[in-house]
Amino acid sequence: MRGSGKRRVGGGVRRRRGGRKARRKTAGRGKTGRRVWARGSLRTAAALFLLALAGLMGGAAWRGWTHLCDACPSIAQIYAFEPKEATKLYAADGSLLAELAIERRTPIRMEDLPRHVYNAFIAVEDKRFWGHVGVDLWRTTKAFGDFVLQGYGAAGGSSITQQLAGNMFQGSVDRRDITVRRKLREMRVAIDLERAYTKREILEAYLNQINFDGVFGVQAAAERYFGKTASQLNLPEAALLAAIPRNPAGYNPIRRPERAIGRRNLVLELMAAQGLVSREDAEAAKAYPLELARGARIEREAPYFVEWVRQRLYDRYGTDIYEKGLRVYTTLDPDLQAVADSALLAQLEWVDRHPAFTEVTFEEVRAWSPDSLYQVSRGGAEMPYVQGMFIALDAATGDVRAMVGGRDFGDSEFNRATQAIRQPGSVFKPFVYTTAIASGIPASEIIYDQPYYLENVGGDPYAPSNFENDFKGPLTLRRALARSINVVAVKLGQRVGEESFAQMAERMGVSSRVPRVPSAAIGSTDLRPIEIATAYTTFANVGVRVSPRSILRVESKDGRVLWESRVQRERVLDPDIAWIAQSMLRDAVDRGTGRLAVRSRYAIPFTVPVAGKTGTTNDATNTWFVGFTPDLVTTTWIGFDRPRRIYRGATGGGTAAPVGAAVLAHYYETHPHPEAWERPEGLIERTVDETTGLLATRWCPIELSYVEIYLEGTEPTETCDAHGPWSVRSGRPGAARR
Repeated sequence: MRGSGKRRVGGGVRRRRGGRKARRKTAGRGKTGRRVWARGSLRTAAALFLLALAGLMGGAAWRGWTHLCDACPSIAQIYAFEPKEATKLYAADGSLLAELAIERRTPIRMEDLPRHVYNAFIAVEDKRFWGHVGVDLWRTTKAFGDFVLQGYGAAGGSSITQQLAGNMFQGSVDRRDITVRRKLREMRVAIDLERAYTKREILEAYLNQINFDGVFGVQAAAERYFGKTASQLNLPEAALLAAIPRNPAGYNPIRRPERAIGRRNLVLELMAAQGLVSREDAEAAKAYPLELARGARIEREAPYFVEWVRQRLYDRYGTDIYEKGLRVYTTLDPDLQAVADSALLAQLEWVDRHPAFTEVTFEEVRAWSPDSLYQVSRGGAEMPYVQGMFIALDAATGDVRAMVGGRDFGDSEFNRATQAIRQPGSVFKPFVYTTAIASGIPASEIIYDQPYYLENVGGDPYAPSNFENDFKGPLTLRRALARSINVVAVKLGQRVGEESFAQMAERMGVSSRVPRVPSAAIGSTDLRPIEIATAYTTFANVGVRVSPRSILRVESKDGRVLWESRVQRERVLDPDIAWIAQSMLRDAVDRGTGRLAVRSRYAIPFTVPVAGKTGTTNDATNTWFVGFTPDLVTTTWIGFDRPRRIYRGATGGGTAAPVGAAVLAHYYETHPHPEAWERPEGLIERTVDETTGLLATRWCPIELSYVEIYLEGTEPTETCDAHGPWSVRSGRPGAARR
């Protein structure tokens, strides 16, 4: 019984234990099930969330895609060949200067083109043209990767259809504009074009609209370059035309024959590799010489001026300037423009040949490939070779008579006359001296040229130095300006106050804000050349500033005047103050840093009153000359786009002044010599000693005595005490050359 009881008890215990284990297992299975269910619920929720997010993103993307082209042009525009009358720009003498038009002329049908003509474009621009639906996904992906790695200058990824779509957007034809939005819009329009038109229709429209450096369409290009129709083009001629659109200016066969031939041969190689021509025909075409039509050279006159005018017209009239046949009468003097072009080019070539010049020359850069040049030039704003700029303004009206914005418009459309920001150096100093005259400091005031230090809060002391790294001792303001002495200008700037001379410059025509710092007195600020030219009209007009003017009037094609400009003149200086300042600038030309170029090298006679100022910035990175007469104000700049030394010893007088002097010399060969600026009544004349600025006595050396002009009340009353029977002080202050 006991045993059986134990067994029962044992069995019962075992059963109970077994029951507990079973319950634990059952309970475990319940928890596991709940965990599995929970994880499954989380996965489901996450999946639903991701699906919802994907749906939202897809919906947003679809909405963005469908609304991307709310403002896109109609795809019907690919055959918009209706004639549109160009706007004509006339020079001041009435001659035709330029025409502004979006050229969509002389269309040609695909049926009239030899197969090798359109095959050349397909080979180099879009080898999968016949197979894609408007966008070559493989090429687009590769181009995007190249852009990420290489930036601007990487190979393009647009198909022919995309390029055609891009041409339909006003302002979207610039290949530097590669924004994502623009590319997406082109893709959208390209896909729509492929749905609406056949491949042959798209290719025909493309060939009739593509840009060949100023002429549009293969028919116009064939006539321009080869004097024949597109249907008559042979294989090497067709390949040459196909080479141009990648970079119309860089591969223009008129201006860049070596580059054009090199790319033509690349096109022929691609055609052979793609089976579009035989290898034998391609090799024979490579050996074909470049034979352009007689008279094919079509150079645009005054291209920087024309582009400046075009931008102003576009701001006022929009796309009507390409379609409505407007007549625009400008201020340009074609003869003076030709002289300015020639003078600046000759001087830049002289710089390239200078023994001390060590940078890359213009001719060396011409041998570079367009793509490599494009990469280093930042779209033309930073060309690697030495550049120049020239402006000539009518002193009385502000009319722009000549404008050269750079060395080569085909390489760089960046206008250094109106867009570049440069340090003016010593050409800024006259604003400081004018402020001094206006504040009652006479031109005979003596300031010592000696070591000078200004404490700079939180930094090192400012210690200006002179160009020749020496000091001249006591100098009158007149002589210090003529010799362009930096120390005297900084001292004078501190005496009149930075705020005062900055406001003077801004009142006279400097539109940029002048920083209120000591170094601004010697031209450390950044200004545009057109501002400097404007400010100097105040000196040429004895106190009256005139604003630059490029357009006289705009007429409709039937002769109705739509807009007419007015001369903008404003008196900003008292005539007495302006005349004294202008007389100091005459000395800068006749006896100072501008004499060598103006009076000696180009021998402008003294019967022509010329005033002006040279300028050279630190380490010879910018050289300037502003020369003016009662008729003209000329401004010349020579330097590099990315500032660096031109050559050791380069100066405004030696590097820039010859350009302005050459233009003025030519102008007065055919124009009457003007009378010198009439001196206002009320100015006072005194003979003073140059070493003291005091009234000269009979003991003062003749060579140190000169006649100075004063505002009433600023003339000296004391006599010179440096010379006399008991004085040993004599001698003339040393001369500086610059």
